[in-house]
This record gives sequence, structure tokens and C-alpha cells, in this order.
Amino acid sequence: MKKIIYILFLIIPHFLVHSQNQLKDSVKAKEISEIIVTAQFEPQSLKKSIYNIRVITQMDIQNLAANNLSDVLNQYLNITATPSSSSGRSTVSLFGLDAQYFKILVDNVPLTNEAGLGNNTDLSQINLNDIEKIEIVEGSMGVTHGANAVSGILNIITKKSSTTKWNINMITQLETIGSEFSLFKEGRYIQSLKIGHNLNSNWYFNIGINRTDFQGFLNDKNGKNHIENDQSRGYSWLPKEQWNGTGLLTYKKNNFRVFYKLEFLDETVDHYNTTVQSGYNDELGTYRYANDKRYFTQRFFHHANATGKLFQKLNFNLSISHQEQERKIEDFRYYLFTRKESNINKTKDQSMKVFYSTGTISNFFISSSFDIQLGYETVHNTGFALTQEANSTYVPIEKVLENYDVFASSEIKLNTSLSIRPGFRYSFQSKFDDQQATSLGIKYTIEDEGLEWRASIGNSFRTPTFEELYSKMIFDGHFFVGNENLIPEKSTSYEVNFKKNTLIQKKINLTNTLATSFLQVKDRIDMALIRFNEDTGNPEYQYVNINKYQMWNFSSTHQVKNENWTFSLGAALIGISQTIKTESIQPNDKFLYSLNINSSISYTVSPWKTTFAAYYKYNGKTQQFIVGSSDYEISTIDESHWIDASVRKLFFKNKIETTFGVRNIANLTNVNQTRSNTNTAHVSASQIMLAYGRSYFLKLAYNLNF
Repeated sequence: MKKIIYILFLIIPHFLVHSQNQLKDSVKAKEISEIIVTAQFEPQSLKKSIYNIRVITQMDIQNLAANNLSDVLNQYLNITATPSSSSGRSTVSLFGLDAQYFKILVDNVPLTNEAGLGNNTDLSQINLNDIEKIEIVEGSMGVTHGANAVSGILNIITKKSSTTKWNINMITQLETIGSEFSLFKEGRYIQSLKIGHNLNSNWYFNIGINRTDFQGFLNDKNGKNHIENDQSRGYSWLPKEQWNGTGLLTYKKNNFRVFYKLEFLDETVDHYNTTVQSGYNDELGTYRYANDKRYFTQRFFHHANATGKLFQKLNFNLSISHQEQERKIEDFRYYLFTRKESNINKTKDQSMKVFYSTGTISNFFISSSFDIQLGYETVHNTGFALTQEANSTYVPIEKVLENYDVFASSEIKLNTSLSIRPGFRYSFQSKFDDQQATSLGIKYTIEDEGLEWRASIGNSFRTPTFEELYSKMIFDGHFFVGNENLIPEKSTSYEVNFKKNTLIQKKINLTNTLATSFLQVKDRIDMALIRFNEDTGNPEYQYVNINKYQMWNFSSTHQVKNENWTFSLGAALIGISQTIKTESIQPNDKFLYSLNINSSISYTVSPWKTTFAAYYKYNGKTQQFIVGSSDYEISTIDESHWIDASVRKLFFKNKIETTFGVRNIANLTNVNQTRSNTNTAHVSASQIMLAYGRSYFLKLAYNLNF
């Protein structure tokens, strides 16, 4: 009942406002012009887009004092950023589908990692200091963005120009890790420097460097140098140091622009074994040691892009990118009495090398009511992994996956109110059968009433990952292997979205939206029991196309905004059905529902040059069916609350910016996860570590523009 009240509370204002507008003929709808580029023929205002696009502004990033993408996405409906304390990674899921189905791009180019291209991206490795804004499109985007854009895409738009001749930006940020902080020993430390320069009216360049030093979260552990074998050595959240470097060179003249962008990532994650061992030799006498390891990750991202006109008419956009990400593992013995390392062995564990190119051409016709866009995409992906086979034998595997895609879409304006956009993509695959994707988008607007209605249908596909195809983990009764015979998953999504924009007394802009969507994935890949070994009796597991996934989403968002303040409130009810086929257990396709609520408020006191901001996210209880030993079991993750707040102030003619805030005010750490059998009273419980508690941060930025 409480959930129903929440939903009614969010939806009713939409209809109250609409009724109020009918009584006030003088109130007109208006939307602030927001230029977007994702999935568009050319940059255009947000309200003209046939797709429903969410924009995360630079102001939101600044108010959150966010250093990586995970800090930002915590606050948005339908999106869940999931950190891992054991690996240091943080990944994203949308509509309950994990990071394999959600594509992350930088300036329309998918970002690679050692496990995928655009997917399985570690959010903590994406630095935000060079970002202009973020655009998110939900639903199947297979036509415009190819494989693996099943649940949606996120496009990071970086800064490529400056309004001043020189711009120099320096940032330092200190943050506690929960209650843990000691200068240069505990906490998180961030330093950044960026320099940009307009060489003349055509040429611009910038370079930047960012360092993030996360000292780890001890919690109930005792750190690196703890000598007792009581399983309390090490950290609950692994220490990590990152260096991010960027460089940009841009040339622009008339309608032609070309840029080259380089990004570099260097990351070190320290893993300290909880087990302390003892030994003796003549040189050291009695000694204690632990077998520790480090993870080294490096990424190079090269991107060259050109946009302009051909034959003074046709619009073209061409991108070429080469990317490489590699992870190495360094194993070593750490002597606790002498605090020295020995037996150091470094091995390449995973890597991905990608050549990527995409291009589009449009504006074939003089008519403003009809246009066609033609495009291509090529991917040459070389993946490497070190697999563990029987008898602790490690075998390197290197494979090449390629695809060559062509796609076409058109925008047809039937009249001033109604537009449609059909699209089609054909993908030539080197490993799998050729794939297709189709889409149809419809937009209907009534300008005088401020009404926008959008509907879309699209299908996409997800190709199996390198891990699902080729991984092997065979040791001590464990048998988990990939499957080279996997086929791509197929998805279909439907979405309907209503938006109402209202201008009240020419000062207050009110936006109300109501949306529903349905997503279905067939031939979903999962790890499944395939047999029991006749010789050992041990179970053997393999990735197979076994599941069917369905999702319903109902959401409503409301925003009130004027010159100095903004308030937003939203809710989403998500229902998920997963059908897992096994020989011994009857499939269960029941929908299980969860509720998300978010809200934010910001207020700027202009005379003080100060902005107060607060963000709230409620993640309701989530459930899913999982296969047990004899029947389905329900896995339940309890609800959680996330609250951030900050105060940002400008000094000395806006040259110095300070931000003080609190992250995770609700002090979220662990949430309960229970498993209960559907036919028995048996219940088991565990805990998931989602965060390290309430943290305080202070950010100082110096901006010199001249």
C-alpha cells in the first residue's frame, strides 16, 4: 500500500497541472533549448529528437563533486551502479540487465576494456574532468549503435573548444572513506591539471592529467602490515591509484571540423591476502609472510573525427579509433617483519585491442521534411585471456572477432506535429551468423500546449563476450567453461513517453513526463549445469543460451525550474521475469517488481555566488528467481537509500571554486541478501557490501581564463 501511495503522489501532479493549464489560457509551454548529438542526424535541440534522451549536465557533475561515472549514476532512475570491494571495479545495470547489455561511448565511439567493447565498462576508470555533458538513451539502439546496445546507451560528450584564449584549471579534492581519514594515509585524494589554448581562430588544443589515490577502506581489517593469522589482514575495499591523461587538437573552419583525441589510463589495485603464514630459514630465522598480488591496468584511446559537408550539401561524420586495454597480475611474497617483497612474478592476464571506425552521411534532399542517413561501422577486435585448465595449467588464448555493419534510417516530417524515423542495420559477423536490427520511432508534438508524445519499437542483439566464448576455470572440483557454439541474444523493446512543458508567469518552467516500456531478451546466455563427470562425480558448468528475460517499466518524473532553483521528483516501477529452462525444474515466468524513487533540489544564491544541492535515491527491494538444487529459489536484496548534499561557492571573480559536501548521508554500507526456497521454509542470508558509509569531501578548483 505504501508503494502505491508513492506512485500516486508522483503521477497525480501531472494531471493536476494539466487541469490547471486548461484554466489559464495565458500560460504557454516552453523548453530550454538543449543541444544533443546522440543518435541524431546532426546536432539539434532536445525537443526535436525523436528519441527520449536524458541529459546529465556539467552542473550536476560539479554539484556532486563527482570524480568518476559511478558517483553520478547512483542518482538516476532505472540505473544501478554496482561496486565490487574485492576487485575495485564498478559496473552499471539498466532495467535489471547488467553491464553486458548497456553500451558506454565517448564522443560516439564505444569505450574498450579488457573484457569488452563498450560493455562491461568499469565506471571507476572514467574520469569526468574533461566532460561537457552525458546523454542517455534507454531501450534497444541496435540500428544506430550496433551490437550490445540492448538496454540503452550512454554517450559521454567531451569538451572540444574554449571561449577564451587560455584556460587553466587546477583541482584538488580530499574525501574521507567512511569515518576513515588521515592525511596522505587514509582517504581519497584527487589532483588534476588541465590547460587549453586557442592558437588562433581555427586551432585549439588542450592537455590534462588527473590522479586519484584511493587509500582503501579498512572497516574491520587491519591493513597491509598486520602480522597475526586471524583473517583480519588487508582491506575491506581494495586500495587503488589511477592516472588519467588526455590530449586534444581541434581544427575548425566554416562547416568543417576535425579533431584528434588521446586518452591514457594507468591503474594499480593492491590485493592483500587475509591469510598470514609462517616459515623459517637460516637467513631470516622465523618469519611471517603473505602471498599478495597487484593488478595493473593500462588503456590507450586514440580517436580521430571529421565532420563537415561534401559537395557543399551532404553532411558527413567520420570517426576512426584505435584502442588497447591490458591487465597484468603481479604475484609476490610480502615479508611482514622486514616489509620487503620477493618472488615477484608479473603475467599478462587479459587484453583487448580494437580498431573501430564508423561514419554517416545525410542531407541528400533539399526538402526539410524528409532526409536519409546512411552509415557504416567496422570492428576488428583481438582479445586475449589466460585460462586455467586442469592441474593448474594456464593456457593463453588469443582470438579475433570482426563485424562489418551497414545501416540506414530516415526522418520523415509528415506535418509540423508528426515525425517518424524508421531504421535498419545489417551486421556481417566473422564468428556468428549475420545479424539484423530494426527500429521505428514516432514523435507527435502540440507546440502551443507544450505537449510531446514519443513512441518507439526496436530490436537489437548481443554477441557473446570473449569470456562466455573462451574462458576456462578448471581446478579442485571446479569446472566452469565457455562455449564457442553460443549464438547472439535477440532483444525487442517498446516505449511510449508523454511529456508536458509549462511556463508559469514567464519565470517557472514545469516539466512532467509519464513513460512505460517493455523489453524482451531471447536466447539469453547464462552459466548452467551441463552434466556430472562420470569419473569424479563433480558437477560441470558451461555458458549456454538458456534464458528468456522480460521487463516492464512504468515511470513518472517531474521538474520545476526557474532562474535560481531546480526541484525534481521521479519514480519507476520495474517488473522482471526470467525464465530458466532446465531438465529437472519447471520454468517460472512470474514477474517480480521493485520500486525506484529519486529526487533532487538545487538553489543558487546569486549575490553570494553559492549553490546548495541535494540528491536522493531510493532503491526498493529487488527479487529474482534462481535455480536451486531441486526447485526455484527467490533471491531478495533489501531496500537502500542514497543521499548526497553539497555547497558550492565561487570566489575572486569566479576564479576559485570550493565545494564541500557529504556523500552517502544515509550511511549505507551492507544490505541483506536472502535466498528462500519456493516450496519450503528454508531461508539462507548473506550481506552485500554496496558502500563504505558516510563520506565527507572538500574540493578546491582554480580556474584562470584570459
